[in-house]
Amino acid sequence: MFNQIPPKYCSTFLISNKFSFSFPVFASIKYLIALVQTTEVLAMASLNPSGYEKFSGSPPKQRQEAATTGIPLSSSNQYSTESCETNTRLQTKTRVPWSSGLCDCFSDWRNCCITCWCPCVTFGQIAEIVDKGSSSCGVNGALYTLIACVTGCACCYSCFYRSKMRQQYMLKKHPCGDCLVHCCCEYCALCQEYRELKTRGYDLSIGWHGNMEKRSREVAMTPIPPVVEEGMSR
Repeated sequence: MFNQIPPKYCSTFLISNKFSFSFPVFASIKYLIALVQTTEVLAMASLNPSGYEKFSGSPPKQRQEAATTGIPLSSSNQYSTESCETNTRLQTKTRVPWSSGLCDCFSDWRNCCITCWCPCVTFGQIAEIVDKGSSSCGVNGALYTLIACVTGCACCYSCFYRSKMRQQYMLKKHPCGDCLVHCCCEYCALCQEYRELKTRGYDLSIGWHGNMEKRSREVAMTPIPPVVEEGMSR
């Protein structure tokens, strides 16, 4: 029967050597199946509108509900701004004072004399500790001397390390700004920074790597207390 249909009205799909399947018949069956499915969907939509969304397979609409914490979603920028301000206030409150005053130079008279005669030495030692060994004392000291000889304003270079040191140890900006302290009292500022690092356990004469080796040896020599299990008598 299929072989009697003219080719211009029908194209056949070859299933095997003995059977063939007519395209119009296949299209008609597919159209009837789609019509039945559409009729079922419309019937279910009229009976249960909420079930229609589930049947049709469309994704459910996400409802934006307020968080249980009571923070509205629309005002997220406001709360993020408030949290940033709170963190800034906490950081300001947690800053600690310097261990010694700006004018306490004679508390370490040896360093006071070295700084007075050769400030490049004191600055190089401070810069090596603040840079955590990424730069050496000799390089920083030579650069400090070069800037002092060419421009006469080595304080513009040393005040940068005071700011960096204050950020590392959360020190207060006292008695005034870092640049102003170094411009007005360069030697006193270097002595204060030297004493601060010394108070924090650094031996500036051996450099950063020497201090790290010293601390590693101290940790290795520290005896480990024995672990006493519960129920055992000491």
